Formats: sequence, structure tokens, C-alpha cells
Amino acid sequence: MDVSLGIDLGSTTSKAVLVDAHQKVVGYGLTNTRSNYDVAAEIAKVEALADAELSRLSGQLAAQKVAEPAKVLKRLNRALRVEQSLERLEQLSSRVLELVRTAPDGGDEVAAKVARLFNAMKDQSEAVFGPLADDRSRFFRDTVGGNFLTAAEQASAKRQLSYEVAVGAYDRAIVEIENGEHAAGLETFLPKALKRAGFEAPVAQQIERAWEALAKDPIQVKGMVGTGYGRQRLPFPKESIRSEILCHGLGAHALFPDTRTVLDIGGQDTKAIQVDDHGVVTSFQMNDRCAAGCGRYLGYIADEMNLGIHELGPLALTATRPVKISSTCTVFAGVELRARLALGEKRENVLLGLHRAIVLRAMSLLARSGGVAEQLTFTGGVARNPAMVSVLNEQMQLTMNVSEESHYMGALGAALFALDRALAGEVAAPAPAQGTGRVTA
Repeated sequence: MDVSLGIDLGSTTSKAVLVDAHQKVVGYGLTNTRSNYDVAAEIAKVEALADAELSRLSGQLAAQKVAEPAKVLKRLNRALRVEQSLERLEQLSSRVLELVRTAPDGGDEVAAKVARLFNAMKDQSEAVFGPLADDRSRFFRDTVGGNFLTAAEQASAKRQLSYEVAVGAYDRAIVEIENGEHAAGLETFLPKALKRAGFEAPVAQQIERAWEALAKDPIQVKGMVGTGYGRQRLPFPKESIRSEILCHGLGAHALFPDTRTVLDIGGQDTKAIQVDDHGVVTSFQMNDRCAAGCGRYLGYIADEMNLGIHELGPLALTATRPVKISSTCTVFAGVELRARLALGEKRENVLLGLHRAIVLRAMSLLARSGGVAEQLTFTGGVARNPAMVSVLNEQMQLTMNVSEESHYMGALGAALFALDRALAGEVAAPAPAQGTGRVTA
């Protein structure tokens, strides 16, 4: 199976998309961007390849007339997620315990107490690492971090553990583990996942046969193109790098052919893009170097309010009125936020005001880029925020295109550029070899 791969190395998340020769998306990959961009790109790629393998496995199961193949695949995917997470948790816990034992205020006794926190997470692995609810982060770091820090705080309150020692070791270990890891392919975890899922023997055998059939036609990455905030760090030749503006324009047009205006709000910047009827960029405007009104800004506000960034939008939608926020500067907005809350304003009303300030800033960019022509497509990670979509609709009084995969739009455009190069017979960027075990380039 020949595919083309696009990688969008963002400032907060890294995305990967695989498309086949017919421009159909066959795999998505997503991970949080680390300080090590190379690792983030590799893991996003492996996630996309794993997603593609699972999709192909679903087809094989249907061909073998497995009863309810969609349910079987969902059950298998759950078990795979748990097994992958447990392996990473084992690596993390081993390193944390090593650091605790050698810490000035640590030692074997403290390490034993910390070990109990990790063992509790391992015992509850299905609940912790299974298919995550919509209001929880899908990233291992956030899931584990939230559970570990809560448990450490509770233990500290009971004077059972030094919170500073435990958290200090965790913060150091999670960076080391994430920046040193290389994700393994599905075949590494398949045997354990089959056992964990508890399939009856005939079903497990059908899954194994389907997997063996796929091995006869491995995924071959014929071309790769990179984009995003960290694109210069990708191990691709210069001709295999495209700007975010070009990729978001092409990706939005591919999903919504009538798109003529694209608003991309990512982690680090905001872009208003005009495209023609072929998805070619005709003009654009970007925000200045300040990250105000972007994902980083919302992340800062979430931290100030002790909320998860995924909670901001739903909470803002419960507001009765928006509180006017004068500043969209990240630092000054934090000061104004605290002042408003101190005056007794409800936090949901303040949040709605913050979202409105972001939208007004984005509307200014859209006007400077040429306005909104025909259909507007909203892309980037912030497009997943329901309050942003609602406020933008209200202010502009139009219906926007917002895809469930809006944050993959840049990677999709990059994959389509890679496909064009592959079809033209141009030399493609080589696919990194590690981590898949089933993919050739």
C-alpha cells in the first residue's frame, strides 16, 4: 500500500496525516510537541501509521466475515492503548524512583511511598488509559501527570510523602522519558492486547490471520513533506518543506472545495488566508510575534484559572454575558483576569469576554487579508474550542466549515503536497525507519 505522509510540527502539538494515491486520508497521528522536535515528528508519524494499520485491519476483519468488526476493532484498540501506556508508565516509574532514591530528601523509604502511587495507576490501567472521555486529554503526559500530581498532593496532605520530592522527580523524569522514547509499532503490543481484550479463541485467531495478511502488503511511504512552527527541524530536504500557510490553504480546500478564506488559529500564531478555486494561496495576513489570541494564550489563561485547556470553551458557553477584556497581551490579560475575578465577576463571564477578544483580533486579520469570500474554513487546534466557534459565528453572522480534524489541516495539506511530488516522480524525503517494524520507504 503506497501512501504519502505530511507532518505538521507545531509549537504545542505535532500532527501527521497519511493519504493514499486517491487523496483519501488513511491515517492520523497526534502527539504533544516536546523540546526534542525530532522525537515529536517520529511519534506523530508512528501514530499515523498505527491508525492506518488499524483501518486496514478493520477491512480484513470484515472480509473474513468477523461478527461486528467495528466493535471488535474498538475493543482491540482499547487494549492496545492500555498496553502502550503501561509500557511507558513502567519506564516513567522506574526513572522517578531512581531519582527519588538519590534525592537529598529522598531515599528508599520515600521511593517505596512513591512506588505505591504508580502501582495504583497500574492497577487502574483500564480506567486511566482506556478510551478517554471527551473532556480529558488524550496525551500520556497529561493523563499520567494529572493522576500522579493529585495522588501526590493527597499523600502529602496526610503527611505520608514530601510533595516537593515526588513532583521534582516526576518533572525531570517525564522530560527524559518523552525526549528519549521512540514509539513501537502495533505488532509489539498485539499479543498482550489480544490477551487483555479477552477475545474468544476463534476471534483472536481471526485477528491474527488478518494481521498476517496485512504483512504481505506493508505500507510504503513514497513521499513526505513537512510544515509547521518547527518545520526547519524536520530531517527533510529543503524541497520537502512547505509553509504552514500553503499547507493550511490546500488542506482546507481539499476538505471543503468551496473554501475561499481560511482562518488558522494555532498554538503560536493566527493566520488569515485567501485561496483560489484550486486551493492556491492568493494573499494572507499573520498576527505579530506576540502569541496573544493563540493556543498558548488560552493555555496561559487555563493555568491562571486552574483549568484544563479543554474546559475553557464549554465553561465560557455557560456565561450569561461577556466581561469586556481590554488586553489580548498574554501577560496583561492574566493581570486583568485576576482583577476581574477579584471584583466578583463570574469566571465563565470573564472567559466569554476573553474568547470575544480573541475573535475580534482574528476578525481584524481577516479584514486585512481581504475579508471573507464565499466560505470560511476554521482550522488549527483552537478550532476545536466550541466557544471560539460560537463567538466567531455570532460576530460574523455566517456558517463556517469546522471539521473534527481541523487541527490536522496543515498536515493534510503537507501530505497532499507530498502526493503531488510522488505522482510527478520527484525524489521524496525518506521516511525515518525506526519505530514501525512494518513500514518501508
